[in-house]
Amino acid sequence: MKRIIVIIPAFNEADAIGQVIGDIPSDLVTEVVVVNNASTDTTEINASNAGATVLYESKRGYGYACLRGLAYTASRNPDIIVFLDGDYSDHPNEMSDLVAPIVAGTHDFVIGSRIKGISEKGAMLPQARWGNRLACFLMRWIWGVQYSDLGPFRAIRATSLSRLDMRDRTYGWTIEMQIKARLADLRITENPVSYRKRVGVSKITGTLAGTVKASIKILGTIFRFALISGHLRRKLSAHKD
Repeated sequence: MKRIIVIIPAFNEADAIGQVIGDIPSDLVTEVVVVNNASTDTTEINASNAGATVLYESKRGYGYACLRGLAYTASRNPDIIVFLDGDYSDHPNEMSDLVAPIVAGTHDFVIGSRIKGISEKGAMLPQARWGNRLACFLMRWIWGVQYSDLGPFRAIRATSLSRLDMRDRTYGWTIEMQIKARLADLRITENPVSYRKRVGVSKITGTLAGTVKASIKILGTIFRFALISGHLRRKLSAHKD
């Protein structure tokens, strides 16, 4: 049986985190790790009470939290790592379908596509849909990879993720992973996932400042990697499994 660890970055998700953890299939997952990203509410307490391993990351940023989780999982020897948001917008009970291609050995990286799945009306704000569309168009144009979404609900073979040498500390985490996965020639697929209105207000697309910062970071990441694609491809190819 595959060892599957779930990493959930969480900043002020006290009202949602218990529901997220509770809906994760317990017979599938070895460990649930919640990274409390300097929350000012009871996220840490609620996550612990729900049965998760709770880590603390004082530097705020999605990438910082993910990297903190990865540093911990390095000693746990997982086969598969799943990333999931802590706001209950995703459906954790769909995790079995998400990891199935990796368990079957046909793929290394699976993105949960909200675009291909069923989204509750109003769950994805217009600015999020527009940003996804633009980013995916640019990745297709530059690297020829067919993505439909930058969805945070995703699964990846642990050894493949280690090869990618993830670095981003903030909003560019998901797109860095997708670009590097392409350059590393990982076997990539998308799985339709359901999506609902999150609990509370989004810290990114729910505010003008968050939307602008995320957009600048994502576009900047795309163009930066476009400039160094050749170097990155050689570097990532040198560390194949």
